[in-house]
Amino acid sequence: MRSILVNALSLLCLIPVTVHAETPPPKDVSALLAPIIQKHDVPGMAVAVVQSGETVAVGVAGVRTRGKEDKIAAADRFHIGSDTKALTAMLCGILVDEGKLKWSQTLGETFPELKKSMHPQYQAVTLEQLLTNRGGAPGEIEKDALWGRLWQHKGTPTSARRLLVTGVTSKPPEAPPGTKFIYSNAGFSIAGHMAEKVTGKSWEDLVRDKIFRPLDMTTAGFGAPGTRAKNDQPRGHQANGTPVEPGSTAPPSDNPVAIGPAGIVHCSTGDWAKFIAANLPSAKTKLVRPETLEKLHTPAPGEPKYAMGWIIADNQPWAGGPALTHAGSNTMWYAVAWLAPRKDFAVVIACNQANDKACNDAVLALIADHFQEGGGR
Repeated sequence: MRSILVNALSLLCLIPVTVHAETPPPKDVSALLAPIIQKHDVPGMAVAVVQSGETVAVGVAGVRTRGKEDKIAAADRFHIGSDTKALTAMLCGILVDEGKLKWSQTLGETFPELKKSMHPQYQAVTLEQLLTNRGGAPGEIEKDALWGRLWQHKGTPTSARRLLVTGVTSKPPEAPPGTKFIYSNAGFSIAGHMAEKVTGKSWEDLVRDKIFRPLDMTTAGFGAPGTRAKNDQPRGHQANGTPVEPGSTAPPSDNPVAIGPAGIVHCSTGDWAKFIAANLPSAKTKLVRPETLEKLHTPAPGEPKYAMGWIIADNQPWAGGPALTHAGSNTMWYAVAWLAPRKDFAVVIACNQANDKACNDAVLALIADHFQEGGGR
């Protein structure tokens, strides 16, 4: 997976406006998207806008599969790639609140049975370091023999993550832990396996039980959405515009399950907006304690300003201060979220082809529409 560190931090220079407190039925903003998908030649797109704990605008445009007529529907599911990282961090926060994990908990403490094979520097790596991309875990394992072993693994997702943990930690860290930001799918996957170890449950079951069900995210799941050959959900598309069927192995429709905690969730943008709302001050369903949410949103020292699954973009006028953002792509989809905690506001965008420019244009259009219309009404 080509990890996407959002390249849109220079996007936003809008004037903040006071928003309305009322929440009527969501506004249909589909008309804003049609010219964007035409301009960038992408198959389809879906969006949602959150204000004061409510989804206040939704929109869809385009088709599920290039060359076919089935149009994108509001409940259609999109792969959100590395935006999954914020869900894994939230899951760890829930387990911290439950007393099952600690931010300072180390790999050595969590996996004492692996101490003989684990490189000494990894033994002191903490959960917090992993979730802020400062644990020394490698930025890429695609060129490592381990990557092929993960693809060939026939066991459970949890056993695949155990293979990842042992494979990564048996070698020296890419940098001394705590000294350098390294954007790492492996690091988040190791954090997910820590959650598995202390609970005895798979990361998938934990995310369902602790996040999807409490937020009523009924469309959420894992891997490429849909049923092969039925065109019942959007398809991811390669850079040349060729659609990829779910379950395809050549090319693969998603990454191996071993890196699930780093980026294999799919859901509708409406359901994704429910999770985003849980990260805002007015969350109706509070998944973690206020101090835990603040911890999740606080960047580690140093640059870039990366919190736990979130990039912090300082001094955004439209946001009234700092904004939280993250994007994700498995090279066939693209998804991005922008949150303005001080405005209690957020937008989420998903596209069934990896095109950051199209999604960034949609971000600008939605923010402008929302504030120029007095809160999106």
